Amino acid sequence: QVQLVESGGGSVQPGGSLRLSCTVSGPSSSINYISWFRQAPGKEREGVAGVHISTGNKFTAESVKARFTISRDNTRKTVYLQMNSLIADDTGRYYCAAGRVPYGEWILTLHFYNFWGQGTQVTVS
Repeated sequence: QVQLVESGGGSVQPGGSLRLSCTVSGPSSSINYISWFRQAPGKEREGVAGVHISTGNKFTAESVKARFTISRDNTRKTVYLQMNSLIADDTGRYYCAAGRVPYGEWILTLHFYNFWGQGTQVTVS
């Protein structure tokens, strides 16, 4: 069973930065991507960025591409989300998720992810 633990959330003023961390444990044979999703109050959960655990191939949603960067450290089994120039619309709960995304499919498709962390809150105000 893959387990994910997020950290690094908090409250920040507009224009500020945060770095989220997702520490992964358990067998990785059933997954190939680890991604970040977020959910604002009253809104659907949306994909933010993902990274292939072996190749390092990355994908970032267009809405945050200029400001957010995903990276991985395999020695620490940790995936990071660096968030810069934060705006109020970035407020929400951020979740780390792991899953197996078939080749050719869009990486941030929710139903490919069957392992989820508890989330970490990000508030920009």
